[in-house]
Amino acid sequence: MYIVMNRFKIKRGSEETFIDIWRNRDSHLKEMKGFNRFYFLQGKTEQDYTLFSSFAEWESKADFKAWVNSDHFKHTHRNTNNRPNNSDIYFEPAQLECFDVLLK
Repeated sequence: MYIVMNRFKIKRGSEETFIDIWRNRDSHLKEMKGFNRFYFLQGKTEQDYTLFSSFAEWESKADFKAWVNSDHFKHTHRNTNNRPNNSDIYFEPAQLECFDVLLK
């Protein structure tokens, strides 16, 4: 198994805008070979930001790479840098973290 997480630090007061972006995205993940599950997580709120994370579980790294190279991925991420107020809601850039599952 392969786990892919994005960590987002969202400026305080912008949480609902960020949640709405995720709530309204058209990801097509369920159509992809090797996709198992997805979670959108909200963590603790600090003085300047609230922590969010996306968590996706894949059967293999190859399945994840196929997703990244797919038309569905391009469609889902087509407006990532052009969303209204995008730069206003991020405290810092997102951090991608990928993991091979060693024990289950």
